[in-house]
Formats: sequence, C-alpha cells, structure tokens
Amino acid sequence: MLNLHPAPAKVARYSISPLTGADRFKNQQLCRSPRNDQLVADRYLSERFVGNYCYTQSGRAAIHLALQSYQLAPDDVVTILTTSQNYYVSSCVTHEIEKFCQWNRQVTPRTKIVLVNHEFGYIYPDMDGLVALGLPVIEDCCTTFFSQDVSNRIGTYGHFAIYSFPKFFPIEYGGLLVSHKSGWRTSSSTLDVNLLSNLQKILDYHLLRCSDLLKKRKNNFDYALKCFTQLGFDEYFKRNEQTVPVALMLNNHNIIKNLPAFKVELNRNGIESSIFYGKDAFFVPSHQNLTRTDIDHFVDVIQSYIENNL
Repeated sequence: MLNLHPAPAKVARYSISPLTGADRFKNQQLCRSPRNDQLVADRYLSERFVGNYCYTQSGRAAIHLALQSYQLAPDDVVTILTTSQNYYVSSCVTHEIEKFCQWNRQVTPRTKIVLVNHEFGYIYPDMDGLVALGLPVIEDCCTTFFSQDVSNRIGTYGHFAIYSFPKFFPIEYGGLLVSHKSGWRTSSSTLDVNLLSNLQKILDYHLLRCSDLLKKRKNNFDYALKCFTQLGFDEYFKRNEQTVPVALMLNNHNIIKNLPAFKVELNRNGIESSIFYGKDAFFVPSHQNLTRTDIDHFVDVIQSYIENNL
C-alpha cells in the first residue's frame, strides 16, 4: 500500500507546468550559449502572429498591458466569459482588471470590454457571436497556446490575445501580448535585455522540436485518460483534433466525496492539482515531460485514496 503521508522532503513533485530540474539545467546551458542563427522563435512568432506582438514577464503582465491601452474609468466593467461559463475565474485575471475598473460575468450595458478565457486549452464555443456584439475583445489564450478552432482564428478575433509560455514550455517566466488593435504600438519587449535573450534562446530550442512536444503531450493525455476511465472518471471537456489541453480535467461523478480534502492529499503527495470549483470535477498534470511511470503513480495515489476513504 502506498504511503499517503510521506515526509515533505521525500516527495517527488509533479507540476501542471512541464518545468523539471533537468530543464533548469538545460536552460542554463542554452542561456550560456550564443543564439542560433536560425532565430526560430522570431520566425515562428512573426509568421503566426501577423499583428504586433510584445514579450512580457508573464501572461498576467500581458493582460495589464492590454487593459492599459484603453481609457477605462473606475466604474467601467470588463465582462469575463469562459469556455464552460462556470463561475470560477482565476484571480490572476480578476486582480489585473481590478487595478483599472470592475468586472462581471455577463454582458450588460456597462460592459466596455469582453475578456474571453479559452479555459484549460478548450476554445470558447461562439467567438463569431461574441465579435458580433461590437465590443472590444481580449482573448485570454494563456492555457491555449496550441489549440485552435476550425477557422484557425483563435488569437485573432479581438484587439488583443494573451499567452503564457510556462504553461506549455519548460521555462519559469515569459508571456506574449499579440495586438490587432488599430494604432497600438509598443516596444517588442517589456523584459530587460538579458531576460529577453534567454527567453528567446529557450523558445528557439523548444519550438524547433514542437511536433515532438505535441505528440508527447497527446500520448500522455490519452494514456492518462484511459487509466482514469478505469477508475470511473471521464473527460470533463470534449476535445477535437485541434485541442491541446493544459491539464487533464476529469468528471468526478461523486466518486471522491470530499474534493477539497482530496486536493490537499494529492498536493501532499507531490501532485499539483485543483478542483474545478462549482463543478464535480478536478484536474491533474498532463504534459510532455511526464512518463508513463509518472502517470501510473498518479493513478496509484488516487486509487489508494479512494480505497481508504470509502
């Protein structure tokens, strides 16, 4: 039987982010080397994001920069819409909005901007209908770097699109603000020269291996879903071929009776996870740097927890 109460110093850590200790060492090597003449990140971003783009410290910093470009009054409202329209919204988003104005979850006459969050890598289902409202749109693509819709237009529907590199690449910082807003201009980066140079070198390396990254992510997701289905869980969101989830979200079906306590136990066992608050669902890591042994460990921990909490 697994020890569900290991000493903190002896716990292996599994994060939603793909960053590992080995990646930190690799990143140091990349940063100490001259940048490759191929300039892969520059070419990739320029070809994909035809509009202006700006490197930032984080996705949160990119949201701030986008909101700053509007003349928002304290009583104005930014309406947040999400793929699921569940009530939960990350404080990373709401705290940035609160620096400028108020926010809500439904479009009203006071709405000045719509911020649409493509949750967990799953696309908001009616972007055309949203654009038809005639309001400025900001797309929060922080968990949706690789996902697309059938029109291949995600990230281009609104004035701005926000991205976060650590959600998909093994790096500790870095965001991107992409603009399609007429007249908007800023420098190519809000990072200092060294941070920008290091970020570009790391992105060069991983974007060059992008197809392998995506293949590994898909294989790990599919394998984990198969394993968890055998425990009675199933996939919360529905994917298509253009969906690249940032984590594995699972319907609980009331199998686990106390999800808050379950979350504590998973984190105590080194598995970063959380509840999809307001729904009977939870999520666990699913990225390219997991092995099948890692995924089997997640399953073993969760199965043991279930058996010990019937």
